[in-house]
Amino acid sequence: FPVTIQHMQERKKNKMKEKRIEKEILRLSKFFAAAPEGKRQLAEGLIRRAAYMRVTLEDFEVDLDTNGYVELFSQSEKLEPYERERPAARLYNSMIRNYQTLMKQLVDLLPANTSNEIKNEIKEFM
Repeated sequence: FPVTIQHMQERKKNKMKEKRIEKEILRLSKFFAAAPEGKRQLAEGLIRRAAYMRVTLEDFEVDLDTNGYVELFSQSEKLEPYERERPAARLYNSMIRNYQTLMKQLVDLLPANTSNEIKNEIKEFM
């Protein structure tokens, strides 16, 4: 396969996203360092999903800030275009709800002796 400039840019973008996800995984994992092994293992999968979602939401936010929440759309050249919600806006709204639910599940998994300061820090991202 010939490697195009676009392909190389996409690969670089994906690697940068993976690094951002790994950074978020490490940030969230530190809250569960003192958790019992069972809860830590349970939280691990949720942390990975939450990290992916947070990074993806940040990317959606950049796109929405740049391109807006609505776009002009027409079914055909003969019809007058109208404004509709961009698919990115719909995906963002759906994912942000799922992210908030996931973060609530993570907060509920925190050990009972976790300080309110740490719980509030996590909730800030919700």
